[in-house]
Amino acid sequence: MSSTWGERVKISVFGGSHTEAIGITIDGIPAGFAVDLDKILLQMSRRAPGRDEAATPRKESDAPELLCGILDGITTGEPITAIIWNTNKRSRDYESLRFTPRPGHADYTAFVKYGGKNDIRGGGHFSGRLTAPIVFAGALCRQLLEAKGIAIGAHVSSVGQVHDDCFDAVNVCADELHKLSTEYFPVINPAAKDKMYAEIKAAREAGDSIGGTVECAVVGMEAGIGEPMFGGVENKLTSIIYGIPAVKGIEFGAGFALSEMHGSESNDAFYFSEGTVRTATNNMGGILGGITTGMPIILRTAFKPTPSISLPQKTVNLQAGENTEIEIKGRHDPCIVPRAAPVVEAAAAIAIADMLAIEGKLVKQ
Repeated sequence: MSSTWGERVKISVFGGSHTEAIGITIDGIPAGFAVDLDKILLQMSRRAPGRDEAATPRKESDAPELLCGILDGITTGEPITAIIWNTNKRSRDYESLRFTPRPGHADYTAFVKYGGKNDIRGGGHFSGRLTAPIVFAGALCRQLLEAKGIAIGAHVSSVGQVHDDCFDAVNVCADELHKLSTEYFPVINPAAKDKMYAEIKAAREAGDSIGGTVECAVVGMEAGIGEPMFGGVENKLTSIIYGIPAVKGIEFGAGFALSEMHGSESNDAFYFSEGTVRTATNNMGGILGGITTGMPIILRTAFKPTPSISLPQKTVNLQAGENTEIEIKGRHDPCIVPRAAPVVEAAAAIAIADMLAIEGKLVKQ
């Protein structure tokens, strides 16, 4: 299994949902940077399970234990490794799944690829639990970016058919993103949150689950970051965000709506503002030719419904070679989207830190 990512700022994720611990090693963080551990813990708490009825009842503190790379709160320049202990496991819930793959999960594909030797407990290395180390790395990278005036924030833009307001793609500001990036279940319009909770509650009470989207914005990025073709900003962000389990779609700027426009509608007109080139609209999401324009980077990520539902589902028995039904036990999120918002932010922070490092612009504090 390859669970490494990055060119200059590299991450390597290890562990599984029900192993003794999960963790991450981060390479490429410069020495001499003062790390605010309280800010890291805040981000970890936003993703942690067991917060409310929208999340799995499994409770984990998600407190990272630093093994190396940070000494007395200062980065040393060596790889940073942190582990997060798994303290609340019920592995017996998964014993019956070895030969009866859950629809919508990676059970079947992992069984085929690894000859049935993969860890099925809680989904093993395919579990959303592995996003906790990503949030740790992203929270660390976020602080490096904040020192350069770059802010990242996201909100739950939809749950099912319920939608939040969208970012103002031209005028989204750092203060708005800072506020959203400290909240659990962040939304722009508070009225949307109650409707989203109602949607999640209805799915949970029906033994079902529901999907949604997360909209993320990055401001403070200078123009000229990124490479054409395969090293573009969209490429880098997409490649790491697709590492988040349950992601099934990403769009930038106006995204798929661009396919319904004329060029006269979609093109973002340039103009000077106090000596800086800006665009009157931001349909391109702050990226042209894979390179930043200096406008806010805007992206939306689609998450499928949690595959683990308590309703009976049709599957197969791989050992007996016959069709069967399955009723999934265990503790699962009726909607993963609220907890996914900080993960998208974290992935974006890691990707941007890597891009800046490639350009030689990720400097110490």
